[in-house]
Amino acid sequence: MAGPVRGTPGWLRETNDRTALSLLLEHGVLTRSRIGELSGLSKPTAAQMVARLETAGLIHVVGEVSGGRGPNAASYAVRTDRMLGVAIDIDAEAIRSTVVDAAGAERPIAVTPLAGRAPEEDIRLAVDAACAASDADPQRVGAVCIGVQGALDPRTDELTYIETLPGWPKQGIRRRLSEALGIAVHIDNDVNLAALAERTDGAGRDTGGFALLWLDEGLGLSVDQGGSVHRGASGGAGEIGYLPIPRSAAELDADARDLQDLIGGPAVARLAAAHGPDQDAFLRELARRVAVGVVPVLALLDPELVVLGGATGLAGGPRLAELVTAELRPAWGDRSVVATGVAAHPVLRGAREHLAGVVRDALFAEVSRIAP
Repeated sequence: MAGPVRGTPGWLRETNDRTALSLLLEHGVLTRSRIGELSGLSKPTAAQMVARLETAGLIHVVGEVSGGRGPNAASYAVRTDRMLGVAIDIDAEAIRSTVVDAAGAERPIAVTPLAGRAPEEDIRLAVDAACAASDADPQRVGAVCIGVQGALDPRTDELTYIETLPGWPKQGIRRRLSEALGIAVHIDNDVNLAALAERTDGAGRDTGGFALLWLDEGLGLSVDQGGSVHRGASGGAGEIGYLPIPRSAAELDADARDLQDLIGGPAVARLAAAHGPDQDAFLRELARRVAVGVVPVLALLDPELVVLGGATGLAGGPRLAELVTAELRPAWGDRSVVATGVAAHPVLRGAREHLAGVVRDALFAEVSRIAP
């Protein structure tokens, strides 16, 4: 449905109502008078905006503020239960899920074991578990964002690199889930979602762009270009674990054939066991290996910043980043390599960030409906 024509009374009402809703989402709780002050609109206009939004069920009274000598003023907040999303992170063992509302409030994380169920059953159980943990109504969930250890081709709705999702079909998965659940479904690579969290809450916050090298059980790479993640034509950009290691790196591990063999989770665990309690020696040798994975990123992308993420990047922290920087310096000069700034659940945090935009867009669409 087309919105009101620009310049008409309906357009003006919609613009004002969107302004009021944006201010409430930004500040949390406001009085009508404060909405007028922040928006620069008159008190009567602010009162009309609040009345329309309250009648539509988009905002509600949450308390009163002392008005000094006069009567107390009602304070308002957005009805964050109007529409909800559920962020989902699936790894080889479990599904983690959490409810997302328009305010972006932190909610409990539910954990559902993977047990070889059909994908729609997996996601339905994860949604129900997240809602139960947050005491939220599952009927209010209108969208899910699912992080998977694989890639979804947006042209064909085909999943690839999904060894950790036995039983999930490769073809038509997003459409199948959306039809079965009756809600909007977004599926993305877990490292791409982690990069979204890094951009919003982590080391990439103030950069023009960065590359996130994901060091976990598996490897991955996500490239942020000015706030947009590069996914490639088929959605499979960043599968760096399959990259063969150069001959010059053969001395690090004679049996390694690709980067997954060199710095994937099993290889890192063996290296840590071999060094025992000598943490610094372990990190020094690990840094030599990680530098091998960073070099092609520098050569092909020349990013402003390289972020070391995943379980290994988080555990190695600033010391590992410092040692990798030192390994690169002779051939590449001073390059900015840093540890992740997202300490917990980066995939879920990225999925939450995506869904917060979806939920807010749905609220603003409601504003368009009440404007005429």
